[in-house]
Amino acid sequence: MPKKMNRTHLITHLLPQSPVSEAYRLLRTNIDFASFNQTRKVLVVTSTVKGEGKTSTCANIAIVYAQTNKKVLVIDADMRNPQCQYVFSASNLSGLSNYLARESNLEACIVKTHLPNIHLLPAGSIPPNPAELLTSEYFEALISAVRALYDMVIIDTPPVLPVADAVIISQQVDGVLFVLDSQTTNRFLAERAMNIVRKSQTPILGVILNRLPKRDERYAYDSYYPGPGSGSIKSGNEV
Repeated sequence: MPKKMNRTHLITHLLPQSPVSEAYRLLRTNIDFASFNQTRKVLVVTSTVKGEGKTSTCANIAIVYAQTNKKVLVIDADMRNPQCQYVFSASNLSGLSNYLARESNLEACIVKTHLPNIHLLPAGSIPPNPAELLTSEYFEALISAVRALYDMVIIDTPPVLPVADAVIISQQVDGVLFVLDSQTTNRFLAERAMNIVRKSQTPILGVILNRLPKRDERYAYDSYYPGPGSGSIKSGNEV
């Protein structure tokens, strides 16, 4: 049975002055920089395989945006292994799957979290057909609706390689952030996953190197800014 996450992963809330929290604020700045003059308010956070830290990264990115008084929605689109309700200590009685299956309306599915300015659309009941639900017209309508309601929408998806969900979702968003475990991610598999996402025609805004060793702390907070139009940033954070 998958290990359940909890709110201790919310380091930007619990320890806002820590070096890791500062790294997340730097990441927020880099995301905004990578967007240039384009409006990119709906972002996917994904990974190559499970266990690379995408959900905690997604949650902490949401928090640092909310700390700038932006109204933020987190969508748990990992309907195969949902974790966001544990991270935010929120209800999952009704969520994304129930909305897409037309069992609940959107207002009934979105819940307030214990954190200011952050709402959560949990995954909902685990369905037998997540990919089919995501290809429905209702998912496109959902993204259109939340664009109008929120300043930022951060979507936690399943990892890219096992299933098609992340690529399907990426077709409806403004940018993708890739979380890679610096100690365990296979480079060949990571490149393969990113090439798959590129087929969606949605730009990969950044690659986040997670869990860098302490000895690489200086490197961990370096940021690499590309030339205009390249749509790629790197940020390494120990989280």
